[in-house]
Amino acid sequence: MNTRALPGPDKVIEAGWNLTKSGVLGDAVIVSLGRVLAGVAIGAVLGVSLGLFSGYFTWGEAAVDKPLQMLRAIPFNALTPLFIIAFGVDETMKILLIGVGVLVPIYLNTFAGVRGVDRKLVEVGTVYRIPKFLITTRILFLGALPSVFTGLRFSLAIAWIALVTSETVNASSGIGFILAQAQRFVRTDQVVLCIAIYAFLGIFTDWIVRLLERRFLRWRGAYQGR
Repeated sequence: MNTRALPGPDKVIEAGWNLTKSGVLGDAVIVSLGRVLAGVAIGAVLGVSLGLFSGYFTWGEAAVDKPLQMLRAIPFNALTPLFIIAFGVDETMKILLIGVGVLVPIYLNTFAGVRGVDRKLVEVGTVYRIPKFLITTRILFLGALPSVFTGLRFSLAIAWIALVTSETVNASSGIGFILAQAQRFVRTDQVVLCIAIYAFLGIFTDWIVRLLERRFLRWRGAYQGR
């Protein structure tokens, strides 16, 4: 292929080295990673909370599940114009857009995990008059934790996609800003570099979640492969 359309690895590495020497790439990675972590934190807290709420109470399911199912059917990038009008083009818009993209997958997996908990455990807790808060946190949440981690891994991939969308809107920093500038000036070496960085950061964050999963799910006796 024409190297202008698809530059070789040497050109991509050279572009990465030049951006690193100038300090642009390091700052961009830190900014983008911070946006993703902030958005994932917001989406994860809301998703887990709503999943526990709707999973435990039938009336909570009636109040929460349908609106979130409707939100799931809406591409989160379609919300970008609305978020720009509501929150402007600063960091708030970018972080909240990532949070919305993360919210639904974590909610769905948390809800499914809660409804997959053995109901006899909840019944025993009710018979012994354990407070509902403890039933939710010590029985339902721990029982749903494997599903929560699965939803978190899936949500991180969506978070990076949402980051690309948000950083192409009037951004002055971040990997998406480098990508937009490279597209503007037809720097395909930098375009491929940004794509590779997104892929690496996606694998890196997934690896972190898997480490946490192994740490907090030691009690699980499920088959782990050979």
